[in-house]
Amino acid sequence: MPIDPDFPKNHKVVGIHKHQDPDYFHFVWGPGRLADASENDDVKKAYAERGEELVPLGVHGTFVSVDWDVCIADGGCIEVCPVQVYEWYRTAVDVPAKDVPSTSSPGTGENQKKDGRKDYTDKSDPIREKDCIWCMACVTVCPVGAIKVSQANVPFHEKARETFKK
Repeated sequence: MPIDPDFPKNHKVVGIHKHQDPDYFHFVWGPGRLADASENDDVKKAYAERGEELVPLGVHGTFVSVDWDVCIADGGCIEVCPVQVYEWYRTAVDVPAKDVPSTSSPGTGENQKKDGRKDYTDKSDPIREKDCIWCMACVTVCPVGAIKVSQANVPFHEKARETFKK
């Protein structure tokens, strides 16, 4: 199932993923949906090989958003983004996906290759969402509809910025 188009209304902020530059960060919206997380056989196998539990992960980002439960680590979005909004999270910081909201990523954008993921547990992370130029290339290329890019979600980001307390 694709990303919930109304996730900011239907979910709440459950975490914040920080960048080494404090001007960059994104919110994590939950709860996630385990049914989506467990649909893809490659993803399930990769979690089993790592010995990690497959759990709901939620949506990363607000106006550039990736539903990590739907994401199958295809990498098309990383490769087509002209301003390097995305990076492979596990390539940057190799922790279980459920722990990402309590980590900080360097956000260097060094790995902008579709096949640069560690494995299918890696997820496309909109670590530099504020750099988005609204071209929609990532939305167009995502084979499972895991991405939503919407300027209409900017007010949700601003409200979360004012009210979210970790």
